[in-house]
Amino acid sequence: MYYPYMYPCHPPHYGHVPMYNYGNPINYWNMNPIMNSINHNRMMLRDYGLQPFVIDINTATKQNTSFRTALWTGTQFQVTLMSIGVGEDIGLEMHPDVDQFLRIEQGQGIVQMGNSRDNLTFRRPVQDDSAIVIPAGTWHNLINTGNIPLKLYSIYAPPNHPFGTTHPTKADAIAAEAEHH
Repeated sequence: MYYPYMYPCHPPHYGHVPMYNYGNPINYWNMNPIMNSINHNRMMLRDYGLQPFVIDINTATKQNTSFRTALWTGTQFQVTLMSIGVGEDIGLEMHPDVDQFLRIEQGQGIVQMGNSRDNLTFRRPVQDDSAIVIPAGTWHNLINTGNIPLKLYSIYAPPNHPFGTTHPTKADAIAAEAEHH
């Protein structure tokens, strides 16, 4: 014989208590202090350096519309977000004492590297999810060959830009770097 309520005081609860909240996820961004209080769908992109920090880097990178935005500047490394327009490039450059890591989150392009300005023998296509490692002293450029902005983040070790750096356009970045040097 079957007794459906054999437990005293309450029936068993099979399948009615969710173990994991897959079907109805918590709206994390509305609880996150990094979010803009005016528009809860956009993160506040600014330099959060020298404090513990967690962020959805993919979303932040894709949200960024500035050529360069420092997201976190510490004493040993720096994270910046970049948006390279269609047909534009980062610009041929070399950092003598800085190793660099780039991660493409949206778009496609061509990365070029070499041991001198006129000898860029390393050339590879890159796209979403590509990682690019640039050793200190290596000349390099990244060109957007797609039809949407190329969105990426860069890690510099040690930091390469002053705390709080924001360059809305490539022209702003060139002017700031000329003034800095």
